[in-house]
Amino acid sequence: MDSGIITILLPLALAIIMIGLGLELTLKDFARVTQQPKVIFIALFCQLVVLVSIAFIICKVLALPPLLAVGLMLLAASPGGSTANLFSYLFKGDIALNITLTAINSVMAAFTLPFIVNFSIQYFMNDGQQISLQLSKILQVFAIIIIPVCIGMLIRHYAPNFTAKLNKPLRIFAVSFLVLIIVGAVVKERHQILEYLAQIGLATVLFCLCSLIIGYFVPRLLGINSAQARACAFEIGIHNSTLAMTIALTIMASSTIAMPAAVYSIFMYVFAAAFGMLLNKFAPHPATVLS
Repeated sequence: MDSGIITILLPLALAIIMIGLGLELTLKDFARVTQQPKVIFIALFCQLVVLVSIAFIICKVLALPPLLAVGLMLLAASPGGSTANLFSYLFKGDIALNITLTAINSVMAAFTLPFIVNFSIQYFMNDGQQISLQLSKILQVFAIIIIPVCIGMLIRHYAPNFTAKLNKPLRIFAVSFLVLIIVGAVVKERHQILEYLAQIGLATVLFCLCSLIIGYFVPRLLGINSAQARACAFEIGIHNSTLAMTIALTIMASSTIAMPAAVYSIFMYVFAAAFGMLLNKFAPHPATVLS
């Protein structure tokens, strides 16, 4: 991939996508945290503690190469993708809860993601290689995530008619950009792609399945209703691979670190759709909880 595209166009495109996410949010979405703290806490705990720990165990058990291990940890640290809202809609999840979780995750990721990635670099990069997320890089991550979301929220607040016109084009752009970035990462590493699939394919499949299963069954075991558990499953199970790849290619300047997110993107939507269909078939029909 051309260096100009990596350093300028990728962050710009991701910022546009994050603006699109902001168009779907209002301050009321954040206010819901005080109304339903239990399900919010459970989902965030699964996302930030349980799944990050599982990703670390997968890296250790499968003895992943250092750069790919850091890439899987980067993916685990990334927040849920906005596509989770679509899957929640298709498979009878609580969409309002999804929006709330996406909003909180997007804010928290600006702080948790650099911490988790720095830990991964220090732990796995034991051969003299170093990739650092210094203060300037942390601010870069913050700028990529938070500022565009705030811009989107402001547009929605002050220009609701314009927001309605922007929503569909931005969704199309988001899907197109995801496809483009996956293709770009794969083309750049085309000579090693089979090797990467052999090295990281099993790890990403395990991580994807664990994300969906934990995201649904942990909330259910803790007394959360089916609609909200489905929202948690898709929010936790569909990570923002676009964000992970953009950070890997721009801030960390490594297409190898981007490969787990790229490979994960291949499996993610297939497994999420299959999981949703299984829930519709075997799980109790969920009632709508939030208006």
